[in-house]
Amino acid sequence: MLDPVGRVVMISGAARGIGREVLRRLHGHGWLVSAGIRSSTTLKSGQDMLLHRYEAEEEGSAEAWVAATMARFGRIDAVVNAAGINPMARLLDAEETAHDAMWRVNVKGPMRVIRAAWPHLVAGGEGRVVNISSLSGKRVANENLGYAMSKFAVVALTQEVRRLGWEHGIRATALCPGFVATEMTAKAKWPREQMTRPEDVAVLVETVLRLPNTATVGELKVNCRFEALA
Repeated sequence: MLDPVGRVVMISGAARGIGREVLRRLHGHGWLVSAGIRSSTTLKSGQDMLLHRYEAEEEGSAEAWVAATMARFGRIDAVVNAAGINPMARLLDAEETAHDAMWRVNVKGPMRVIRAAWPHLVAGGEGRVVNISSLSGKRVANENLGYAMSKFAVVALTQEVRRLGWEHGIRATALCPGFVATEMTAKAKWPREQMTRPEDVAVLVETVLRLPNTATVGELKVNCRFEALA
């Protein structure tokens, strides 16, 4: 297992939900954290944590965040893309605003962060990328096709990071949870007490980040209810 002490991780969507729990987990275990956030938060910058504005839909935002991270820490060892949105976007909806928003945030957002961080991930020889996808990125089980399409694309993005980065020591994982008890699932028709806890997802993120180059997990499906495996 890789020693996390002194390694620098960038986490998008770090102010809430899965991203916030990933930040707590990694920061508490010795990682230096660069937290990408959209708005005000109770988090505080310090010697071992940088808070930086990151807006997934905004061109140049990822590059500015990476530049600030390098200016503060001098290296980037890992990227965790946890920022995402989930408005309703059905197949037969003529209005495509929600579809377009999810493509910009859920797909192009992480792609831009990875692209901006790429030379620094290569430089370390043990770069790590974790993209928070979804079980909706592995099968279509409800009417929100737009969300599923965006999360399928995140899986594809992860596969390309693995392919292109393999010889450079970059390892990437698409983490695909089902219902997680965050704000995003507040209206889901599933008992909240039976949902996966975000802090447990954070444990899995830390685990795959610390695996050596010789033991990588390309995809990890996480569920809180029974589904037949495909």
